[in-house]
Amino acid sequence: MPYIDLEALAQIETGQDTDAASISWHSVGHSHVGRVRSLNEDAFFNSAELGLWAVADGMGGHSRGDYASKVVVESLVHFAKQKTLAESIVNLEVRFREAHHICRNTFSGKRVGSTVAALFSFGRYCFCLWAGDSRIYRLRGENLELMTSDHTVAQEKCTRGELSPEKVASHPSAHVLTRAVGVHQTLHLDLHFDLVQHGDRYLICSDGLYNDLALSDIQQLLGSATAQQGLDALVDKAMDKGGRDNITAIIVDAETKT
Repeated sequence: MPYIDLEALAQIETGQDTDAASISWHSVGHSHVGRVRSLNEDAFFNSAELGLWAVADGMGGHSRGDYASKVVVESLVHFAKQKTLAESIVNLEVRFREAHHICRNTFSGKRVGSTVAALFSFGRYCFCLWAGDSRIYRLRGENLELMTSDHTVAQEKCTRGELSPEKVASHPSAHVLTRAVGVHQTLHLDLHFDLVQHGDRYLICSDGLYNDLALSDIQQLLGSATAQQGLDALVDKAMDKGGRDNITAIIVDAETKT
């Protein structure tokens, strides 16, 4: 699990300005089986009320990937935002740990796994927690930024300087995961936080959405007038590119209350 610096989280919470409650959230989500596969092994959690959103992609190479992704999503039903930021992050961590143990202990020791990418809002901050290659993007104005780093062999080679960024997507190990819920003995999540600005738009998605789309496509379509239009356009584009995998996405808008 991520190392949670409770003191740092307390400082973030102390530094929240009085306008924290002025941010409202609107979100839409959709999951499509795609054109090739007969089973949808993706799942998603979409709750603007809780300020929590997540995409889980069951690992098709293992037994019952659809089960694993549902376990991850269903674990979040029991999440409750706490009084403090630190307590809320710990509570979210516990939910993922429970999902990890359920996946590890199901089907007589067979490996059941899922990626997860979660976005959690607290005041004027968003927190990204993830394991695997499901992603979170942020569109701020016309600038698209990838908020997560894939937990794959190829990406980690790139991070170490052993592989150029241009060769990551086509590398044989581009889809070989180094982290996931339920697969390894210990679950390791990464944790990243972001100070939200009015008009920020976040995209949480499985690799079935982004694999065949250029960054310019994602940026253009994500910038559609409404979140629903952006979601429909992204899913349609991924389908037009072949729909070889399950396609799942959530778009989350941060807006200033009037």
